[in-house]
Amino acid sequence: MACEQMKLYWCLSVLLMLCCWCEFLQGRNSTVSLEVQSLNGRWVLRNGNGSLVLEGDVPGCVHSALRQQGFSEDPYYRFNDVAYRWISLDNWTYSRTFKLPSDIGKWQKVKLICEGIDTVSEVIINNVTVGKTDNMFIQYNFDVTNVVKDVNFIEVRLSSAVWYAAQQSRAHRAYTVPPECPPPEQKGECHGNFMRKEQCSFSWDWGPSFPTQGIWKDIKIEAYTDLRLIYLTVTPHYLPSAQQWSLQIVPYFDVDSLNPVTGSVTVNIPKLEILQILTIRMQPGESRLELLCSISQNVTVEKWWPNGHGNQSGYNMNLSFIFEGGYRIDKSTKVYFRTVELVQEPIPGSPGLSFYFKINGIPIFIKGSNWIPADSFQDRVTSKVLRRLLQSAVDANMNALRVWGGGVYEQDGFYDICDELGIMIWQDFMFACALYPTDSSFLESVKKEVTHQVRRLKSHPSIIIWSGNNENEAALAQNWFFVPHDRLPLYRQDYVTLYVKIIRDLVLSEDASRPFLASSPTNGEESIKEGWVSRDPYDPHYGDTHFYNYFDDCWSWKTYPKTRFASEYGYQSWPSFSTLQKVSSPEDWSYDSNFSSHRQHHASGNKQMLLQASLHFKLPEGTGQALKAFQNTIYLTQVMQAQCVKMETEFYRRSRSEIVDEMGHTMGALYWQLNDIWQAPSWASLEYGGKWKMLHYLAQHFFAPVLPIGFEDDGVLYIYGISDLHQDYASKLVVRVHQWRSLESSCVRTTGQFTLKAGSALPIYKEPVSELLKRCGNCTRESCVVSFHIVKDGQRFGPVNHHFLASLNDSVGLKKPEVQAFIAPNGENYDVVLKTTAIAPYVWLDVGDISGRFSDNGFLMTEKQQVVVFYPWKPTSASALNQTLSITTLMDIY
Repeated sequence: MACEQMKLYWCLSVLLMLCCWCEFLQGRNSTVSLEVQSLNGRWVLRNGNGSLVLEGDVPGCVHSALRQQGFSEDPYYRFNDVAYRWISLDNWTYSRTFKLPSDIGKWQKVKLICEGIDTVSEVIINNVTVGKTDNMFIQYNFDVTNVVKDVNFIEVRLSSAVWYAAQQSRAHRAYTVPPECPPPEQKGECHGNFMRKEQCSFSWDWGPSFPTQGIWKDIKIEAYTDLRLIYLTVTPHYLPSAQQWSLQIVPYFDVDSLNPVTGSVTVNIPKLEILQILTIRMQPGESRLELLCSISQNVTVEKWWPNGHGNQSGYNMNLSFIFEGGYRIDKSTKVYFRTVELVQEPIPGSPGLSFYFKINGIPIFIKGSNWIPADSFQDRVTSKVLRRLLQSAVDANMNALRVWGGGVYEQDGFYDICDELGIMIWQDFMFACALYPTDSSFLESVKKEVTHQVRRLKSHPSIIIWSGNNENEAALAQNWFFVPHDRLPLYRQDYVTLYVKIIRDLVLSEDASRPFLASSPTNGEESIKEGWVSRDPYDPHYGDTHFYNYFDDCWSWKTYPKTRFASEYGYQSWPSFSTLQKVSSPEDWSYDSNFSSHRQHHASGNKQMLLQASLHFKLPEGTGQALKAFQNTIYLTQVMQAQCVKMETEFYRRSRSEIVDEMGHTMGALYWQLNDIWQAPSWASLEYGGKWKMLHYLAQHFFAPVLPIGFEDDGVLYIYGISDLHQDYASKLVVRVHQWRSLESSCVRTTGQFTLKAGSALPIYKEPVSELLKRCGNCTRESCVVSFHIVKDGQRFGPVNHHFLASLNDSVGLKKPEVQAFIAPNGENYDVVLKTTAIAPYVWLDVGDISGRFSDNGFLMTEKQQVVVFYPWKPTSASALNQTLSITTLMDIY
């Protein structure tokens, strides 16, 4: 810090202190301008006819209250999603009394702040209706100044979302708005697109139908005079020509005064030497201030970086507003500096446009998954639940998640954790897989929703893009809902009205610091040229794509589109038996049980998993112990899922730097999906409760910052070196061949030195498979496997990868291994020493209900001994781990 700058900073600090002291001496010492009283806690809850009366927590929902008070079982148990349908079909009322301070009359205005009501309600205080709600995603502020007394009685009368949605659909007489109902295998409710509520609560192909009712966020009384602060947003801007940062600070006030309100604001960011005192003046009504703080070029600003690319630096900022009359508002927040750019420009050698993100001027390959709601009941999604799931994403080398548009805008804590961990967020607005009405009342509600959510979230550096919806451009382009051809222009017009004229225009006016896409998938700039609905939103030459194919061989890289950005793709698997056991009974424990069929919400999903698995693995025998056959089938679905997503992700990662047949430059891989909403088969890599599936263990390897990837083309083995790092490294490649029948290598080759280029995916090895087999003695495709890893300075650099030369159901020489485990404490963790008598594919370690994860799992064991670490999430012991540990390999299920 320069001496003159230091002097100026401290002079301003002293001046500010003197100003405050003078106010005190003059009897104008500032006081708080707001009194807040939370109404959270226990409420009385009753159903429509009053036959059920119980207590319920707020925030919370009816289903949770019934469960907590013993009126229902676990809603996830067996078939309870259908058995408890009656809960969503009834109307429910929350009520309570509350006292206000006797001097409440000193305040000019009293408001009831409802941060989230789910969803359709009438709010009554002291027998006076103070407001109505019909949007789960809006914060409602009701004026209750002339209604409240010292002692008050409040009711929130909720209406069934199911009946309300049906009523809204019937009232829309001009034309139908499809889809009317979900597919029958989803066992869901109809017309969810007619209300602004979590769309998947009406069911999805991975989740149950629980259209909840409740007060799902905080509810409180706020009393104030003249004004209150509603939102505060902070946006960094970087001017490259001057190499200088600035901050746009925007507070939004509700000014309840007949005259303008004046005052001053002090902006203090100590570490950036910012101490700025400004005079402010606000007009009556909702008032928006813009404060601009320039940061000295002599101050080093540490940037926020995504996970794997740098630190997640931030700065503490304090704001003090002092208004005429001495009222004061103090606000503290965190300030982050980063830039984001979505690059869509021509690519040499390929038609179309690029599609990639630059963060702080650096192209970043987006690695991660898609996020769905972590529970059907949002009151159960605690900060601990979020922390575990998001930390698991980071532990698997992910740097991004897409918050999918059929769920909810996540709670503040979700984005705070993402800021902290460096997880970039692709943020959808909550519209998915449906067409939507565009009547005036619906659009007015959407306007309030978008405005509220953008103002609430825009200060988070983790959010790098807004997206209008999930798959609705594709739904129109491919006519998913069989709309008559002559009616399609009407629905296209509705699409443009909702996502362009309403959502896009609002987003751009509220937040110009991030890119906006109308949909996902989309052709981006090309879709705009085609009137916002492209002829083919899945065109790999533009934008992002979603891709699912459960029938063609997932081991063949030629199955996959060489897209610019893969924002959805995946395969299903079943969760572990220990997870299913909690919500099932012994009669359910077979792959063809009624429970297994009921839990599968994707048409033919159970058959598709076995079909894909049978292409390369032998299916478990149906004879013998039924439970063991079920457990083996679960294991094999996880093997299949993990290997399929591995193959597809590696294809996208190695396509980063090349154009082949006019396609390539892939810069993103977000598989579907990260987490589960309940215990059921799905595309998730994390089970309900956070347990890692085999896919998640493999993800920590195929998303590694440095990775060799092997594949074949016309009988030639190619290995690419993948690097997400920001600098080049001198490296070598070690290629090793094992015969399945032996733990000893058949041959090893180390290449000469090459440069592993920063931010690239380039070929580093090429050899015809026939020559490799000849060089390694008696190897055949069926009898041998190839593994490889990169070394730097004589040390392994990144994980070991492998390439199967043939399907494992055709392998020759594989033996059933005897794998033993020895567990010993290592600080708070536990070392698990594994010893094997033979090569063991897909070694799977499971400790049942013991909460935690292994450092590695689902691996190919080619050494006699290997050590993995178990990281417990709760205290446990070596003896408990020894008692519960089971080890499964591929050969154990044959």
